[in-house]
Amino acid sequence: MRERLTLSVLLTASFTLAVDFSILNVALPDVGADVGFSLEDLQWIATSFALCAAGFTLLFGRVADLFGRRRLFLTGIALLGVSSLVGGLATAPWVLLVARVAQGTAAAIVTPAALSLLTTSFPEGPRRERALGLNGALMAAGFTTGAVLGGVLTDVLSWRWAFYVNVVVALAVLVVGPAVLTESRPAQRPRLDVPGALSVTAGLLAVVYGLTAAGEHSWADPRALLALGLGVVLLVAFWVVEHRVAEPLVSLDVLRRRSVGWGNLAGIMAFATETSLVFLLTLYLQDVLGYSPLQAGLAFAVLGAGTVIGGLAGPRVIAAVGSVRAIVGGLVVQAAATAPLVLLGEASGYLALVLVATFVGGVANLVAIVGFMVTVTTGVPDREQGLATGLATMSQQVGITMGIPIMSAIVTAVVHRTAGGEAMLSGLTVAIGIDAVLCLLTALLVGVLLRPKSPTNETIDGFAETVPARTLDVCS
Repeated sequence: MRERLTLSVLLTASFTLAVDFSILNVALPDVGADVGFSLEDLQWIATSFALCAAGFTLLFGRVADLFGRRRLFLTGIALLGVSSLVGGLATAPWVLLVARVAQGTAAAIVTPAALSLLTTSFPEGPRRERALGLNGALMAAGFTTGAVLGGVLTDVLSWRWAFYVNVVVALAVLVVGPAVLTESRPAQRPRLDVPGALSVTAGLLAVVYGLTAAGEHSWADPRALLALGLGVVLLVAFWVVEHRVAEPLVSLDVLRRRSVGWGNLAGIMAFATETSLVFLLTLYLQDVLGYSPLQAGLAFAVLGAGTVIGGLAGPRVIAAVGSVRAIVGGLVVQAAATAPLVLLGEASGYLALVLVATFVGGVANLVAIVGFMVTVTTGVPDREQGLATGLATMSQQVGITMGIPIMSAIVTAVVHRTAGGEAMLSGLTVAIGIDAVLCLLTALLVGVLLRPKSPTNETIDGFAETVPARTLDVCS
């Protein structure tokens, strides 16, 4: 019973934060009109959240290891509740932006803490895989639910209820959480690597801002280039710092694992390809077929159903073939489902193709994502699960952030070179084709560089732990 309550609390938090990523997108025009945002500043409502959610996640994932995952999780939930209340009551742009920054920071605190609590509460094997599958299903469903829920709340009540919903959820989690969550932290607390924390956080913030600026303006925009360049310099500085400090923020032993490095690359690409496909299909449904934002959001309910099924099926696939094969197979099927969308046309009948392709692709994408989560957390000691889940969360955020600007740039380039009324459709189909190719290339890289080992018990990267046969494919 306690395990079920623990899982319910952690999954509720993850689902709510996933909803927060997309719940305001449909409502942005109404928010801007009520609070007083200019059209060019409207994007900061979404960008401020994404910047903090991605930039601080690795730091707080490691802080959770050092100072207590339960404590950090509950602190983040409390921050989410307070910031959401402030956002719902906001009447000035700066107040709303402060609330969104605090919400993004809460997401960076809660997401890796919740994942590490989940992985340390359930031992490696089928129980953990089922828990990660449910978590992946609900997070993916949350993105879709957010788009639909945002439209419904805005039309029926007010966009402010997109914030107030979080207050109710936060209060419920804070009432139940302390009774069912068990604290975990090291017996001896090491010192926090301040130079490493500052350099990696600033570097991630700069990279995410650069990617966002590139998507909003262009890849030649000076702000994008300067931010990306600064981000690379700071991340290189972070790498140098981690080699020199006695107690690094990020354990180099963890970073040297092929399962962590290549597994997180697979995670980045799984999130980048699927979220950017949703972006491309949103443009197709609205700009080509003429759907309203709410109608377009409802069309993605089929994708949401597919992601839930994929999350539930993922652990069974992993039990049968291993996590690496689940990643490879999921990405291959996702590519196969995406490829037919290059045939999209201007007739309304193509909606059927969109629905079938997004459903199949959603199932396959979640199988790959669950495989990625199992891959990057298997064999990592409990004392470093916050770091492992922080890296996984960072991969998720970076993938979500980088996919859309890259595909947007492709669409824009094709549209500028194409004459006639079908320019938008041509740009979208070219970008969709590239999306499918990226899925295949990632599957190939993971399949070659993380080849499954023979099904015998072995130790993991020097740790004296025995691994079940089905998870051996994540070992380096």
